[in-house]
Amino acid sequence: MTKTSAAAAVHSGASESISDESLRSFAGYSMKRTFNVVKADLARVLEPYGLRMMTFTALILIVDNPDLSQTQLAGALAIERSNLVTIVDDLEKNGWIARNPAPNDRRTHALRATRAGRELLEKAFAAARAHEETLLAGLDDREKSTLFSALRKIERSALGGAR
Repeated sequence: MTKTSAAAAVHSGASESISDESLRSFAGYSMKRTFNVVKADLARVLEPYGLRMMTFTALILIVDNPDLSQTQLAGALAIERSNLVTIVDDLEKNGWIARNPAPNDRRTHALRATRAGRELLEKAFAAARAHEETLLAGLDDREKSTLFSALRKIERSALGGAR
């Protein structure tokens, strides 16, 4: 086992006899492994605020896009509308958002953050930003720019868009 694959096995909690070196030659696998570590650590950062990654993301989108419909929010989160209900219910139950009838369609709810939701988001966002800075501390500005550019290109390519 190479030093790299042994380190990967140790960091993942796997036995040192398990090598994922071949899998790590796939960008998608490496991105997923990285995302799993980042997600778990971000969960730890958001937990004191009563937020999970999806409720945090939804709250940001609602704050940034007042009167967003649940259908629009589900699309932005890339989840089924039926799966969004528990997220919106959780945010509303905690007093962080309000559902109001949409002015142009009373069958639709317009989602808007409450003052408590905006105040909570300000604190949680600062904690998430500090978390991000810690994650990227080993990269210089050029490397950070390259990382974000590459991620956007990969996303566009996966969606069939221009490279």
